[in-house]
Amino acid sequence: MALRPVQLNIKAVNQSVVARFWAAALGWSILHEGVTTYVGPPGDFIWPDPRTVGIDVVPVPSAKTPAKNRVHLDLATTSATHQKELIARLQSLGAVPVDVGQKNVPWTVLADPEGNEFCVLEPRDTYQNTGPIAAVVIDCTDPQSMAHFWGEAIDWPVHETTANTATLRAPQGTGPYLEFLRVPTPKTAADRIHLDLMPYPTDDKATEVSRLHSLGATDLDLGQGNVPWTCLTDPDGHEFCVLASP
Repeated sequence: MALRPVQLNIKAVNQSVVARFWAAALGWSILHEGVTTYVGPPGDFIWPDPRTVGIDVVPVPSAKTPAKNRVHLDLATTSATHQKELIARLQSLGAVPVDVGQKNVPWTVLADPEGNEFCVLEPRDTYQNTGPIAAVVIDCTDPQSMAHFWGEAIDWPVHETTANTATLRAPQGTGPYLEFLRVPTPKTAADRIHLDLMPYPTDDKATEVSRLHSLGATDLDLGQGNVPWTCLTDPDGHEFCVLASP
């Protein structure tokens, strides 16, 4: 039994602006517009996409606070020239440089039109086959504990660990990495960005939610009422949802 990450949920005041930005930034397409807007690789609308984690932009009434998001994207590049050109193109689309205390590093930190931070990485061999998204990065106080929880939740093996990081990768070796980065302060506010998971067709959603509880997940009441998805938090307090199979 396991769950699969199917999309990154990004909250936005102006849903269409944020969706258009990320579609252009990643070279993807807006594949479905409705209550939420789904962005994924170009081609026929396939959901969930078997190749990668898509983006679902969800309208909310409140703007992002100045505090740095605890979940962000790292974007992959293939060369120093590609990195420079991508940064310039992203800024032409509305991204702005931001200072999150990164100092002198080989990657560049930008924010999308609503202030969601992301990184444009220097070329790294590790990320040459991920597609445009190199990694989904989650700040936490205990990367090893988070890697254990999420590895069990989605059945992704640990790719690498250090004292301050832990990285998971899908066993088939496709799509972005899931990385946990140690930070000194605990989570205190709701995430602007979170992962949505889904059971495989042969698995039961209620059984999977019960399994997550046994791993340390906690129920979350956001006033969502009677909906087909289940809201939970992981052991570090990060929100995520388990969606019903289509």
